Amino acid sequence: MRILVVGGGYGGMYTALRLQRKLKQRLKSGDAEIVVVTPEPYMTYQPFLPEAAAGSISPRHVVVPLRRVLKDCTIVIGEAERVDHAKRTATVTTLATGEDGTGALEIGYDEIVIAPGSVSRTLPVPGLAEFGIGFKTVEEAIGLRNHVIEQMDIASATRDPAIRDAALTFVFVGGGYAGVEALAELEDMARYTARYYHNIKPADLKWILVEASGRILPEVGEAMGTYAIGELRGRNIDVRLETRLDTCEDRVAVLSDGSRFPTRTLVWTAGVKPSPLLAATDLPLTERGRLRCTATLGVQDTPHAWAAGDAAAVPDLTASEPGSETAPNAQHAVRQARVLADNVLASIDGEPLTEYRHAYAGSVASLGLHKGVAHVYGRKLKGYPAWLMHRMYHLSRVPTFNRKARVLAEWTLSGLFKREIVSLGSLEHPRAEFELAAGGGGSGTPGLPGPGRPKGPGEPPRDGRTDS
Repeated sequence: MRILVVGGGYGGMYTALRLQRKLKQRLKSGDAEIVVVTPEPYMTYQPFLPEAAAGSISPRHVVVPLRRVLKDCTIVIGEAERVDHAKRTATVTTLATGEDGTGALEIGYDEIVIAPGSVSRTLPVPGLAEFGIGFKTVEEAIGLRNHVIEQMDIASATRDPAIRDAALTFVFVGGGYAGVEALAELEDMARYTARYYHNIKPADLKWILVEASGRILPEVGEAMGTYAIGELRGRNIDVRLETRLDTCEDRVAVLSDGSRFPTRTLVWTAGVKPSPLLAATDLPLTERGRLRCTATLGVQDTPHAWAAGDAAAVPDLTASEPGSETAPNAQHAVRQARVLADNVLASIDGEPLTEYRHAYAGSVASLGLHKGVAHVYGRKLKGYPAWLMHRMYHLSRVPTFNRKARVLAEWTLSGLFKREIVSLGSLEHPRAEFELAAGGGGSGTPGLPGPGRPKGPGEPPRDGRTDS
């Protein structure tokens, strides 16, 4: 019996982990096999991305190595391109697919769990593909931190007021968790970093939050969302509600209210959409492109197929309105994984299945160091208590004791010592200096702009045509 788990995020990892525990004896005897297909060899704990970007947590402690946690599972690092459930096969491309010339893998299965998560939802905004920066992966979070500090270096060194102004203008699009927390943490970090520049003051930095609706952080409730707006505006952050980004061509963010902001940093966090894999299956989908599931987390009218997390449209049995679906967030994904794993095993053994029920517990959000908002079990908190609750909640939820201990140790050390303000942008292109030296061209001075120096996130090629 082979159980194929597609996805190594919250839903996929926790499902495989529970199956691994429940099937321990069968896995040892060879009667069962769990195969996990995932693009990355780790699970990213996304609520910690803003703190990783701010330097409060090391990036390697934001991720959980799947091979260590799922040691009894077979881990396949690759992309599931399509699923043919009628034939019980999944087509997977791996890192070796283009090297060995043997083509994609065809992995057969008896039961399949589809939990590939979601991808950033972008809009056809002119210039977004060329200049936008995402905030969904640990690589993007660390790249954005390096980019922000690099812009401060540029502003400190340039003699052109226009370049300085654009370098110190940071535009974030999207008022959900990702956008607000990323902006708040990075603003905190940049304001602290400014004290080490002789010609940059915190007031010189311009931070703009653009949100298409009339509120931010809808998960924490209207009252706490209003408080969050007041907190951000009190830090001179320009919060623009009911406003859209019309274009960002030529490094100029043009908003629907007519405002124009020359900027070298545009962060796009305006929502997510289901993984493209779902459209490449023969399974039933909803109008929004998610897998149509039952309350037992099985794909509707499709035996031996299961789904959880962002990919699954699961009926919310605790909602007052009929037809409601559970929200695509980590809170549901982790809990769905446990029920899903148990139901897979119950289905195999011919036992009754359990329906997924979980009333929404509430939400917490960080607004920077010692600042936050929370709405949990009907109680509203703000300021330091909410920030502390945010940290304690996510510390309890991050997988493995190893990660909990390391994150707690880093928080303790960051409270005792000063922030790190170093940009390590060259880590993103480690061979750049060697290629420059081996090619014998360029400026000849390591670290300075030249043909061999890699461009930063959101920057156009340095060919002299579009540099501002």
